[in-house]
Amino acid sequence: MRYLPRLLEARVRAAARAFPAVVLTGPRRAGKTCLLRHLFPRASYQLFEDPDVVARFRSDPQGFLDDLELPAILDEIQNVPEVFAHVRSRIDRAPRRTGRWFLTGSQEAGLMRNVAESMAGRAAVLQLWPMSARETPKVSLARGGYPEVLARPRDASLWFGSYVQTYLERDVRALGAVHDLPTFRRFVGLVAARHGQVLNKSDLAAPLGMSVPGIGRWLDILEATLQVLVVPPYFENLGKRIIKAPKIYVADSGLCCHLLGIRSDAELRRSPFLGALFEGFVAAEIVKAQVHAGRRRELYYFRDQQGLEVDFVVPRPGGGLRLVEAKASRTVTPSMAEPMRRLGTAWRKQPGTRGEVEMLLVHEAPRAPVPSRAVAPGVQALSWQELVAELAQK
Repeated sequence: MRYLPRLLEARVRAAARAFPAVVLTGPRRAGKTCLLRHLFPRASYQLFEDPDVVARFRSDPQGFLDDLELPAILDEIQNVPEVFAHVRSRIDRAPRRTGRWFLTGSQEAGLMRNVAESMAGRAAVLQLWPMSARETPKVSLARGGYPEVLARPRDASLWFGSYVQTYLERDVRALGAVHDLPTFRRFVGLVAARHGQVLNKSDLAAPLGMSVPGIGRWLDILEATLQVLVVPPYFENLGKRIIKAPKIYVADSGLCCHLLGIRSDAELRRSPFLGALFEGFVAAEIVKAQVHAGRRRELYYFRDQQGLEVDFVVPRPGGGLRLVEAKASRTVTPSMAEPMRRLGTAWRKQPGTRGEVEMLLVHEAPRAPVPSRAVAPGVQALSWQELVAELAQK
């Protein structure tokens, strides 16, 4: 498979020059290993999903690491969390030597805990998501951004089916909190069917005959393995009558289409999930732009008890807000912008607020290209492709 350049490359190189270790997290098959092996072709490589490799390490950790040629890539280290302590001790022997250790993993929460406990100050931590539309025009609503799907789109259904099975058998089983994998598979399907909705754990628990705390633990697994994007509500300076549950999206639109049984662009256009899928696609592009630029992930939504709702609220550096409404339509109207205008007015009236409010109505590109334009006072209408280009400049 031909390597596709990643936006994170410059930050990985910079981290390798500044730190003894680089920890690269991200969902399974997002391209972490491919990125590191491309950037550091002379690094030795060990995969900790290989039972023989794990057995050799656990039988003699010091001997295993002594035999490694540095720099070294240690892949999927969530399977052997004890490796952090051994790597830390070796870093401490030569703390000025940078770019020696490259560690990858696909379980965010566990990795971060181990990094905090063992590698503080010794490792740069970066996150790689599936490919963004800025990285390749092959990314689409139906395909999503996993590199192997983009390389072989005709095999997408088979690939996603294998991905879900591998995810269940490796990541979920390894976390040890799930003993009923068939029910967990149904749970993943239910989450996909509620893509873009405000999270209601009771609504998920009832069809599965589970408790609400049990559903909460399973949602934590999906979030820890970066399979879902949880978008919290924005309520700063906007009063108390706000919906405070988060919204939830399957992080990759292609995977969500697979889970929903959508197999083609034609089926997607007819699907009742089209609007929610487009909304989630826009959310993922915003998050990818933030993460790949090294900024903190900041994405919120707004909904109050009076029915005012705006898809996304993004704080702007230095103050102010960017409001984004996502519409899976080639035609936009002023009425689509009204919720953003109302929220922008309410925000400006709150004491202590500063900065400007930017309002964007993001839509499907019409067949005949139309440049971004004002669709209502203070509101710009632009295609999602134009949004991706704008995000690259922010």
